[in-house]
Amino acid sequence: MKAIVCDEPNSLVLVSRPEPVAEAGEALVRIRRVGLCGTDYHIYGGRHPYLSYPRVMGHELAGEITSVPMGSRFSPGQVVAINPYLACGTCLACRHGKPNACATISVLGVHADGGMCEILAVPERALIDAEGLSLDQAALLEFLAIGAHAVSRASVRSGDRILVVGAGPIGIAASLFSRLDGADVTLVDRRPIRLAYARDRLGFTDTIEAGPDLAAILHDKTRGEFFDIVFDASGSIAAMNEAIHYLGHGGKLVFVGVSPGEIRFDDPEFHKRETTLLASRNALPEDFARVVSALKEKKISSEDLLTHRVVGEELPLRFPELIADADHVLKAVASF
Repeated sequence: MKAIVCDEPNSLVLVSRPEPVAEAGEALVRIRRVGLCGTDYHIYGGRHPYLSYPRVMGHELAGEITSVPMGSRFSPGQVVAINPYLACGTCLACRHGKPNACATISVLGVHADGGMCEILAVPERALIDAEGLSLDQAALLEFLAIGAHAVSRASVRSGDRILVVGAGPIGIAASLFSRLDGADVTLVDRRPIRLAYARDRLGFTDTIEAGPDLAAILHDKTRGEFFDIVFDASGSIAAMNEAIHYLGHGGKLVFVGVSPGEIRFDDPEFHKRETTLLASRNALPEDFARVVSALKEKKISSEDLLTHRVVGEELPLRFPELIADADHVLKAVASF
């Protein structure tokens, strides 16, 4: 079968590999769509903290089942998405119902080879029923589920004032589900093109371009009260270290993005707010289920999210182009 391998930073190659053979409890999926995200771009650029090379990237996956274990509730030919977070099921986090934070988690496309290939073997438990969704929609489930999980972690309520820092895919996903929960969303990014897209296509009318006077702008906007919840989806340590200054007293600060480096902030600033500090990692099955429902019920428009399509075999050439055009790319999907 054909596969796309990131053999070292800044290098993708098209190779031929043997097709996988399903082991006990595994299904085989013919990959049809792979969503591309910041994780993939960071892997390509050599900036991902949890990765070794070579690696087959791809964790936003949709395809068609070719084989399943005996007695499975799935069947060959069925359209599925894949939950890429393969948890051990026995560690402390797994026993507490948090497989997304498994101590020995293996994420497809990061810790283990992912879906930029023709056939992928995955545990049956990783299959997500995508009946009623298109392949393109199924490929969007994972990144939207990350946003849905962050909103769930923060227990967003109707009327909450939400600040989302970072208008990339994850920030947009958190914004969408915050809005569905009745919150008032303010979206911040340093890229005016991203903000214009969020405003004109996605209906987020309250957008602010980040700059050195951002804290003063937000102070004046909120009459000094700032926000009930701040989601940082910037993936920037510098932005994460500043995020507490945008949080109101008694508020919640949620780090959705991940970046190498240390988070530092002043303890009196943290303490006087009685800040709730949360990390939001990956997603849970119920988050995927919420996204499936939102897409089926047309509460979220996939057409407004998918901005670029590429052919999988062309990724070695197209990948650098997508990175160079990042301001215009909300979500790219590769077809296999």
